[in-house]
Amino acid sequence: MPPARKTVSADYVVVGGGTAGSVIASRLTEDPAVTVVVVEGGPSDVGRDDVLTLRRWLGLLGGDLDYDYPTTEQPRGNSHIRHSRARVLGGCSSHNTLISFKPLPGDWDEWAEAGAEGWDAASMDPYFGRLLNNIVPVDEKDRNAIARDFVDAARKATGVPRVEGFNKAPFHEGVGFFDLAYHPENNKRSSASVAYLHPFLDRPNLHLMLETWAHRLEIEAGRARGVHVRTKDGEEVYVEAGREVLVCAGAVDTPRLLLLSGIGPKADLEELGIPVVHDLPGVGENLLDHPESVIVWETDGPIPENSAMDSDAGLFVQRDPAANGPDLMFHFYQIPFTDNPERLGYEKPEHGVSMTPNIPKPRSRGRLYLTSADPSVKPALDFRYFTDEEDYDARTLVDGIRIAREIARTEPLAGWLKREVCPGPEITSDEEISEYARKAAHTVYHPAGTCRMGAADDELAVVDPALRVRGLEGIRIADASVFPTMPAVNPMIGVLMVGEKCAELLVQSPAEGGEA
Repeated sequence: MPPARKTVSADYVVVGGGTAGSVIASRLTEDPAVTVVVVEGGPSDVGRDDVLTLRRWLGLLGGDLDYDYPTTEQPRGNSHIRHSRARVLGGCSSHNTLISFKPLPGDWDEWAEAGAEGWDAASMDPYFGRLLNNIVPVDEKDRNAIARDFVDAARKATGVPRVEGFNKAPFHEGVGFFDLAYHPENNKRSSASVAYLHPFLDRPNLHLMLETWAHRLEIEAGRARGVHVRTKDGEEVYVEAGREVLVCAGAVDTPRLLLLSGIGPKADLEELGIPVVHDLPGVGENLLDHPESVIVWETDGPIPENSAMDSDAGLFVQRDPAANGPDLMFHFYQIPFTDNPERLGYEKPEHGVSMTPNIPKPRSRGRLYLTSADPSVKPALDFRYFTDEEDYDARTLVDGIRIAREIARTEPLAGWLKREVCPGPEITSDEEISEYARKAAHTVYHPAGTCRMGAADDELAVVDPALRVRGLEGIRIADASVFPTMPAVNPMIGVLMVGEKCAELLVQSPAEGGEA
């Protein structure tokens, strides 16, 4: 190991102070005898109203707190999608809309069936009750009149029940206002950092290394010993872990760090000249997302100003009675969301609303890979959108646009709407709708699955059900990259629960130091 100019040591090193990393660092440092260093690439969110005010989320996309990852060429989809990943304490929970769904029982049970023993719904349910975030339904004062009318119209048009409090009971269908992790009285976030770190920043056993980039794991004799990092001033530091390294850098940067460290598919690493430390073929495979498209209407004048975050209500539909849960979802935006349609020649109306049909259980699978051994070069994200053999994903969006139009024709929403802007009422055939839906497709910023969990005989599993990296000791992964399959709902709460379970696993077995 080439000596760094400086060494920092702790019992646990958490790489990534994001959604899961914040939970783990907080829980571990409840024991004053345990020391934790958190390596976070971004700055603190403390005192930053641009981050902490939930309704300002849209202004963070593409800004200086966004890693902003591009997508590779997508022959059947939109090749211009930018994947926001947050460069700030709290990670994407400091950047997103904080829509908060406990994963549905079918989501967890699917994981268990995929080899993640102990991650079934009955086993996972208690972790939701432990979360420190303030998870509440959108407050009455934030319930915009047009969003209320969307809920009523969607209920009438689709026949699904109205839901008040989506986390009260499992559901297959429903329309209503979301639960959010926020403080309604001041529209401030209850993100992972706000809930799990801000109250405890004075703990002497918790050390945050902010604006510090982890670029290589140190593996010695099959065991993770620490991580090489670079500070914002360019200083090289070695952060040594007495017990374990916990990689919580997210579904993009966790596999990226493993690959840069020589952990991944042998042939790919050799081609880039990266010394192979551990041949692990599943790293970067199984890239998942929740793709969505958008249908936009111009409204007859401005929309009332009150809102929690401009996308406060949504709809779940189960088209297939045999499905495990909802198989079509919509967010209702109280703004005209036209970033991608504008590229296709559509014009943004001065006043408007959008519905975003979304694929809860996409069947396409992508891949993340490096194109260079240089840590500063962004990885390639090839989501392979709409490439599933049965064309299920694209057909889901066609159904979504047709249902959205039915809702728009239904009162009381219909009275607000002046005209359909995109795709436009002249786009009517399945083929035309599919082409528009795929070309205007977007992401809900839910990449997952790139270091998936699985059973011991699953060659493409990267971690075991205890979140330990297969074939190595002293290292676990806890973030959305371990998802074997995509939950039907927005995944943030699932990531928080992964963090809670990881912390419990560590507390239960500190003596083993995480040995596999």
